[in-house]
Amino acid sequence: MSASQPPPARSSSSPPVRPRIVPQVGPAAWRAADLRPADWMVPLGAEDAAEIEAALAALGGRAPVAAGEAAMPRLGAVLRQAATRLDTGRGFVLLRGLPMDRLGEGQAEALLLVLGVHLGGAIPQGEGGELVQRLASPATGAERWRFHADAADAVVLLTLRQPPEVDPAMLVAAAAVHNEMLKRDRAALELLYAPLPHLQMRMQGPDPVAEPAAVDLPVFSTASGAFVGRYARDAIEAAQRLPHTPRLTAAQVEALDLLDAICAEPGLALRMEVRPGDVLLFNPLQVWKRRAESPSGAPVAETPDAGGSRQALRLLLLTPNSRALPEGLVAIGESDGAGEGRGGMVGG
Repeated sequence: MSASQPPPARSSSSPPVRPRIVPQVGPAAWRAADLRPADWMVPLGAEDAAEIEAALAALGGRAPVAAGEAAMPRLGAVLRQAATRLDTGRGFVLLRGLPMDRLGEGQAEALLLVLGVHLGGAIPQGEGGELVQRLASPATGAERWRFHADAADAVVLLTLRQPPEVDPAMLVAAAAVHNEMLKRDRAALELLYAPLPHLQMRMQGPDPVAEPAAVDLPVFSTASGAFVGRYARDAIEAAQRLPHTPRLTAAQVEALDLLDAICAEPGLALRMEVRPGDVLLFNPLQVWKRRAESPSGAPVAETPDAGGSRQALRLLLLTPNSRALPEGLVAIGESDGAGEGRGGMVGG
């Protein structure tokens, strides 16, 4: 065959290419039993709080659109270092020490946007397309807990209230879960490298209306040599309720059940006691967070003023240096040019 001739097309009868599955190594493959607080906690002080106050005052209530509008020489450097740890380190960082009694809960949303602009661009979320969403985590005894990955390059959570009766935040490393599955049931792990139908809300027309559709995405994959794990079982189960979605096989359901069981095992997931003013940063392609769900798979709904719940604000971000994503995950959606030069995701 000459160099000018294209290679023959792959026959439709060709066997599927089996993924090359190997154990994940490095700092992102952590187990909670092996970590100390110094591995993930970064203390903040009065100087950092003063920089935030100065930035908020300079903005005068306006949301920043670029980091230069919210100059914070000291804290900005801390945030840039944290962004590196999210992508090439353990995948999460907890910033501790912001005095919410001094900064004031009334400025909490603006504070979160100031921090976020030093990390990336905010993604609209919720039915109203707001940039900052308020979350409530229920007290112990939720109907069901599951680990979950938001469709973003980075998640920023600011804790406002943490009643003592509320369970701590819990994180698990996708790479560590992957390695446990590889040791126990390689065939089940291979099923999670194959695409599974996920619910995707597509926006149609000049006056957009959410239209449900299914998109095929893997839980585990690699791109440009980098490991990616994105788990959203609620989206998988929601897709099964659409009339034309192919049904999951018994083996696929068993593989997902094994994944859930491994995530919940002692010593793997990190129980993190959070306090008001804590800022948790994590990469959802590397680290999954536990949340409460109803038996239908939907997040547990609580009123924002529920007294017995943890209150937090969430910001979802696109980051400029995020790792590339496999073609299937990019199908979740892109940022219409705002994310040019990046490899991460939006929507999901």
